[in-house]
Amino acid sequence: MKQEYTLTAYTEDQMGLLNKITIILSRRKISLESLNISTCEIDKMYRCTLVINDTLEIVRNIALQIEKIIEVFKCYYSTNDEIVWKQMGLFKVKTSSILNEEMNHLFRKYNTRFITIEKDFTVFESTGIEDEINNLAAKLKEFELIEFIKSARIAVTLNSDAFQV
Repeated sequence: MKQEYTLTAYTEDQMGLLNKITIILSRRKISLESLNISTCEIDKMYRCTLVINDTLEIVRNIALQIEKIIEVFKCYYSTNDEIVWKQMGLFKVKTSSILNEEMNHLFRKYNTRFITIEKDFTVFESTGIEDEINNLAAKLKEFELIEFIKSARIAVTLNSDAFQV
């Protein structure tokens, strides 16, 4: 049965990393839901977080293939129940539209934080799971949403083990 998995790969700075991952996934006709590459807890190492939707067997094979072909140190896969994850959304709305009770309710409900308030527009952020960010964006369309962008998933595992080089 298909479900959402988060793959976490630890690698050194490597040319062509994204291209190699794309080749592995495109050969299997798997869509990439989210991708984040950043520094991590280990000096001179990077953490690549991928989100895909497939079966456990396929995901396990992809993790093994990433370790072998891309020469990463380790690639883990986790279900949403095995990780803590968040995404962030940035929203720009007309300033005149935020001055009402309904908007105040939305800001409290989605735990938003104002970034900048200008005469013509206001920018704020909200952090949560993907559905929360998408729901807020949908509701803000009623209040003159000008721009919206959502970050890739960032995640840590719920177990206490850490990756060791």
